[in-house]
Amino acid sequence: MSRLIKFFAACVLGLWAGAIVAQEFSGLARLEIEGSGVVDTKDGITLNLHLSQGVPYRVFTLAAPERLVLDFREVDWGAIEGPALDHSERVTALRMGGFRPGWSRMVVDLDGPYALESADLQLVAQTGHAKLEVVLIPSEAEAFAMAVGAPDLPGWEVPKTDQPVQVAPKDGPMLIMLDPGHGGIDPGADQGGVLEKDLMLLFAIELKELLVRSGDVEVMLTRNTDSFVSLERRVAIAHQAGADLFLSLHADALSEGHAHGATVYTLSESASDAASAALAERHDRTDILAGIDLSGQDDVVADILIDLARMETQPRADRLAEALRLGIKQRGLKLTGRPMRSAGFSVLKSPDIPSVLLELGFLSSPKDRGNLKNPEWRAVMAASIRDAIMAWRRADEATSDLARQ
Repeated sequence: MSRLIKFFAACVLGLWAGAIVAQEFSGLARLEIEGSGVVDTKDGITLNLHLSQGVPYRVFTLAAPERLVLDFREVDWGAIEGPALDHSERVTALRMGGFRPGWSRMVVDLDGPYALESADLQLVAQTGHAKLEVVLIPSEAEAFAMAVGAPDLPGWEVPKTDQPVQVAPKDGPMLIMLDPGHGGIDPGADQGGVLEKDLMLLFAIELKELLVRSGDVEVMLTRNTDSFVSLERRVAIAHQAGADLFLSLHADALSEGHAHGATVYTLSESASDAASAALAERHDRTDILAGIDLSGQDDVVADILIDLARMETQPRADRLAEALRLGIKQRGLKLTGRPMRSAGFSVLKSPDIPSVLLELGFLSSPKDRGNLKNPEWRAVMAASIRDAIMAWRRADEATSDLARQ
């Protein structure tokens, strides 16, 4: 059985094309049985799905037999089965499950032709949950037949396994990939109207300018605007660009307890402590390994290749994390009591790019929040990161030279 690591472009879009609707939002979500189901209405059929968060989705109809199809990237159906959602006399069957790796599908069999009247996903600001409502109305058979078919949309096509992943050559300046956390419909932490996504984008832009002025480096951002970029796409961007290191930037908030200062995270299959596990759950809800083309390899070979890559990459990431800790400390900036931690963040799972996640502070801390809003403090923090990366680069090059000898 082969394994294919897929890259999906994530963008906010809406498309009407006959009986086709598609829209992009977020990553993995869970279906919540309360409030979900399909019911008959006076004018047709209504399907409501309550999800733990917004997800990319598309809706379309198919014929022979007539049915409604919903694709998601990605929904965890849990133990819920189709009959538990079917409260309609006009629906003959309802089923859901995996469609392809990373994709989920729901199929609703209909007792006749129905046109797609609307499909609308609304986010609940207070909880971050989402509600998808799909409305069908009776249709003439000829009109229904003209509108059926899956949409041909970017990012939903089946990847071709015979096309190699395009990776930029490694010669030339060091390429640093900065990853401003969250973005778009995903605000991240929100304290007193201060949004994590806005502060991280601002800081990433400032840090990029400082790094570029240091010379002999190139810097890219996984997002340059207030836009949503999926977790797997962030890793894919780094790989497609040929990045030499990946630094994800965040500023969390705690609902309980008090914390103040910066924390540096590296990858761990299991979180280093309960707080790290909760933090990883808030930042991502997927466990996709992205960024390496393993098509044509069976699972055993793929696992070996990934493990071999990580044998070299993970110590380099650990040294980068230590350099960041020292750089922040030497500038007199506050670190948490345990500044070096590990967690299972998806954005750190690239097998061959040293990857680190840096929590600059906690928005739940008034002092940290004030620092993050202060351009002078941000300049000092950016300088500490620059110094750390340059020191790590020199040490990494020396280590590589020794390894070659």
